[in-house]
Amino acid sequence: MRIASGDTPTFQEIKTKGHAIELRINAEDPKRFLPGPGKVATWVEPTGEGVRVDSGYAEGNTVTPFYDSLMAKLIVYGADRADAIAKARAAVAGFQIAGPKNNLPFFAELLENEEFLAGDYDTGIVSRMR
Repeated sequence: MRIASGDTPTFQEIKTKGHAIELRINAEDPKRFLPGPGKVATWVEPTGEGVRVDSGYAEGNTVTPFYDSLMAKLIVYGADRADAIAKARAAVAGFQIAGPKNNLPFFAELLENEEFLAGDYDTGIVSRMR
């Protein structure tokens, strides 16, 4: 609001708090990232403090090959990066989807990857994981 009104706050004025991670849950093969449409036989979203799911699917819905493969956004928030990663691991493990292929197994692998955990990665991390 201050910027919109013409003010220019300094970075020293901006206070950060906590750490958030968003994982985009897609209907796709977790190894080749090709679309994986299908009928959703099971859909159980994770819950808990600092866990949020924005989704447009439920049990009985069908993911078609004609539109974006995004099924949900899984967002976790923790006191720091380590806490957010721990919450993300638990949320990924607790997210149950049966039917269409999905990238939850990829995220489970990513959340154990040493580069990712150290915060020392770039976009090439996916190919290095293979």
